[in-house]
Amino acid sequence: MMNFLFVTLFVFISTFVWAQTPKIVSDNIADCAGATAILTAGKYSLQFTGENGNINDLDAYPSLKSINEKNSIWCSYTAQSDGRLSLEAFIPDGKIQFIAFQNESDDVCEGIYNGSSEVKRIIQDPSNKKISLSLVTNENSLYPLELKKGEQVVLFFNTQQKGKPILDLTINFEKKDGVEDDEEDASKRKVVDLRKKTSRPTLSVMVRDVETGNPIIADITFIDVKLVPHKASGSDFYFSIDKTGKVSLKCDAPGYFFYDKVEQVSGSSESEMVVWMQPLGVGKSIKIDEIEFKPGTSEFMPSADEKLKRLKDFLALNAGIKVEIQGHVNATGDNTNDSQKLSEARAKRVMNYLIANGISKDRLTSVGFGNSKPVYEKPKFPYEEQANRRVEVKVL
Repeated sequence: MMNFLFVTLFVFISTFVWAQTPKIVSDNIADCAGATAILTAGKYSLQFTGENGNINDLDAYPSLKSINEKNSIWCSYTAQSDGRLSLEAFIPDGKIQFIAFQNESDDVCEGIYNGSSEVKRIIQDPSNKKISLSLVTNENSLYPLELKKGEQVVLFFNTQQKGKPILDLTINFEKKDGVEDDEEDASKRKVVDLRKKTSRPTLSVMVRDVETGNPIIADITFIDVKLVPHKASGSDFYFSIDKTGKVSLKCDAPGYFFYDKVEQVSGSSESEMVVWMQPLGVGKSIKIDEIEFKPGTSEFMPSADEKLKRLKDFLALNAGIKVEIQGHVNATGDNTNDSQKLSEARAKRVMNYLIANGISKDRLTSVGFGNSKPVYEKPKFPYEEQANRRVEVKVL
């Protein structure tokens, strides 16, 4: 009886301790926990960090001990339909080691840290500077990955080359036979109808180029009033609205700044939203209002975390651009020395976050404008004050 009680108590304590083990957290792109989310197939330019991050990611795999995680990048890709994932990765000098991990659970990285995620593909000793997943196989190329809708794969790239070389990465996703495309025409207009009940009010979302007005094929993550996420690729979207409340969306398209928005909708009337995407280019910039700071300080508010990660991922996938981080504060009257210093400190705080999490400092500069460039000269409402109290990112 005593032995039974002892074993029961041991199991209970072990389970409790395991449940209390904190989840490993890192925003560094050189760690799996900070993996950059690749939302759509396409061509990307990523820059190695020159380090192995804050975590020894492969420690739970004795079979991978021979891989020296010296200079790494982690990415993730989630399939939006059943299909086949192929890729090609290239660096000008050196060689690329590659591993693709997958797990039945949603958190592949957590599985990597405890050793339960499966190694689906591995290229450990490539003979040249290009590796791939392709139907044509050799020592530098393995078969593509078959993925079902919603399945995620985490991709690890590592090089023994010193410094911060650029990784040219091409992601291709071929839909499974029998999976039909949504309506699409020559003007790149692709209609995606996600309405479950056409009798209910509809929210229409149209993604357009802000300069030309043309449709853009973009990846959209939409969270409805009931906090149900929807993911799809297209230019025109239709969603059912069952009740009044706020909805949120995230929009990404190659060659454009990311776009996030929260919108109030009604459960009793039709709603329409136009997402104006800003193309990348020298001198172009976007405002990021949601990177908020504690009043009078350069310390981030907890609510800033998500948008900081969005900015980090955006820069990680666009290693060919350099940006200027601009800080602005909300204050009335002339630009004072205190306002100027605060705006500079806030811009530098954002830049330091990016550098600490794998973005090369050679690509970043920071500048503060105090309150010299307000969006609203005389703000009357909180949202106008917040629009003045902002961070902007300008392509150099």
